[in-house]
Amino acid sequence: MTAELSCYKLGRITANDADGYHRVSCPAIMAKCRCPLRSGSMGLSFDRPQIICSPGPAPRCCLQQSITVPPSVNAKTAQKHDYASKAHRRSYARRTAVERSNSRVKDPASVDVSKGWCRLMGLVPISLFLACALAVRNLAVSDAFTKRALEEQRRRAAGLAPRTRRRRRRNLADLLAASP
Repeated sequence: MTAELSCYKLGRITANDADGYHRVSCPAIMAKCRCPLRSGSMGLSFDRPQIICSPGPAPRCCLQQSITVPPSVNAKTAQKHDYASKAHRRSYARRTAVERSNSRVKDPASVDVSKGWCRLMGLVPISLFLACALAVRNLAVSDAFTKRALEEQRRRAAGLAPRTRRRRRRNLADLLAASP
């Protein structure tokens, strides 16, 4: 549904200026949809969505070529990808990998770069130590991946099914069955 909604979204035509304002244009002008209020858009192919019922009084975006959007407009509409779209989910999934890396480096059981982890002062020694800590973390992740890949290869050669993760969440029926 988010892909369909993007056909009706105002299209950004300029970047933010120093005060955060930017210009947007009607989706019919951007050739995203067909609209009877914009006669030029009616020449688009019929595979584009068409606005059947135009609004009563025409909005400003239908009367002008573009409109200015202030920075106070909803932040979700100012994102690079439409909220909850496939591209947004793919981009946001990178954040979990970064958070996992940060937590692994700060974990006291592994590298532990918490406060006081380095007794040297200055940007250069701390940067060098942090680069080494991240290299150690990356090597550990690489070793774990290689170990899993070899195990999967061994299971495939033995004719066994691939190893699956153990289900941690329980559904309502499991919870009811476990209760006395």
